[in-house]
Amino acid sequence: MKQAKLTFAREFQIGEIDPRIYGSFLEHLGRAIYGGIYEPGHPTADANGFRRDVLDLIAQLNVPMVRYPGGNFVSGCNWEDGVGPREARPKKLELAWQATESNQFGTNEFMDWCRAANTEPMMAVNLGLRGAEEARNLLEYCNHPGGSYWSDLRRAHGWEKPHGVKLWCLGNEMDGPWQIGAKTVQEYTRLATETAKVMKWTDPSIELVVCGSSHAGMPTFGEWELSALEATWDNVDYISLHQYFGKGESDSANFLAKSVFFDHYIESVAGLCRYIKSKRRSKHSVYLSVDEWNVWHHSGAPNLPGWQEAPSQGEDIYNFEDALLVGLMLITLLKHSDSVKVACLAQLVNVIAPILTETGGKAWVQPTFYPYLHVSNYGKGKALMPVMDSPLHDTKEFTDVPDVDSAAVWDEETAELTIFAVNRNQTEEIALDVKLLDFTALQPTEHLVMAGFDLAQTHSKDAQPVKPISTPLPQLENNQASVLLKPLSWNVLRFRGSAK
Repeated sequence: MKQAKLTFAREFQIGEIDPRIYGSFLEHLGRAIYGGIYEPGHPTADANGFRRDVLDLIAQLNVPMVRYPGGNFVSGCNWEDGVGPREARPKKLELAWQATESNQFGTNEFMDWCRAANTEPMMAVNLGLRGAEEARNLLEYCNHPGGSYWSDLRRAHGWEKPHGVKLWCLGNEMDGPWQIGAKTVQEYTRLATETAKVMKWTDPSIELVVCGSSHAGMPTFGEWELSALEATWDNVDYISLHQYFGKGESDSANFLAKSVFFDHYIESVAGLCRYIKSKRRSKHSVYLSVDEWNVWHHSGAPNLPGWQEAPSQGEDIYNFEDALLVGLMLITLLKHSDSVKVACLAQLVNVIAPILTETGGKAWVQPTFYPYLHVSNYGKGKALMPVMDSPLHDTKEFTDVPDVDSAAVWDEETAELTIFAVNRNQTEEIALDVKLLDFTALQPTEHLVMAGFDLAQTHSKDAQPVKPISTPLPQLENNQASVLLKPLSWNVLRFRGSAK
């Protein structure tokens, strides 16, 4: 049997975990909104048309923040079309996803939905076809208490109190040729600088996210980040990263190693932030917003159905193998909690999502639901700096991939220690020897594990077999324990006690 060793101390910390790294994303794409979270007439719908069965599943995930309204959608969106009396709202051809947008669900409905879901909004502004004036107007509409044109319009629409949106994205994937109103880095940085300036003048309390490259494979990557950071540094708080992984021609070993690339990508952008901070001799810091990340491959690119309303698009059916990679990506985010302060699993319902719905019928969870559930609920507090000694293996694309990848979190308030671990080894159990250096009186709580499933096992509305089970953990002896990690397994090791 192979062995791995994990050693850490409460005093050696990566950083405080910002709860917003467990955020998610809802875009006007496919059935994410219409038929997903919003379906008037559904048997569970409340007075606002919000599906209660979906809200109940989201409540389990404890999602702290949701990004809206896009995504590619935002670059062609006129936010004014989605406010005011519903009967007066126009239907528009939505170019990003080749659908018809009814605008029956807009800014105010989203804010009400966030309150119902006990989550905070993260808004994106249109810097594709529109610009600084429209972004400033939307901010005034949402956040100003009253006594101005746009804030009084919100009040006239029935929302007396301001929405108080704190986090705003300055456009979306602006270097992508697929983006409506795509821009060169010079065009974007000029517009983003001026937009950031007037938005901060309108509400100095907000935080802003400047667009990085659409992904690390873009020819613009690196130079785009440096230019955007240099131009907007004093007015922004975060830079965006987007990362999706598909299996493609990979075998399972290579697919599960793709979180190694994710780790390198995050570290690269964090390094660029450190470089600009040093170059500018600045006391200000810009952190990372990984505001789109997930596995996305089964459905490929969303089909373009030709101007239907809320067609089925991008509805990936996830399997157990995908759940393992989602868990590995969550572990990667935790290991970079000193630089990653915002992250959004894209998306939340129906479109590449952990939750699926049937229009007029059931809602159910996919296998990827569970790693997200575990980390969002138990990954609170401070990420610890581990010393990991694991067997290694090579894959088609990656060398020295650890069989076991892991992150540990200490919650001072509840005196809970949680270790998240994935055994990538396809055939062998691994004995993980855990050594805790400066903890006292810790008692094992449980070992949550998902293992033993066929990698291709999926869920349907009638059967959801891929679920975690709770098993006992061995007692600690001299602050050490050995825990068996099954082949191809997701593991959550939970302890409770006190510290010195």
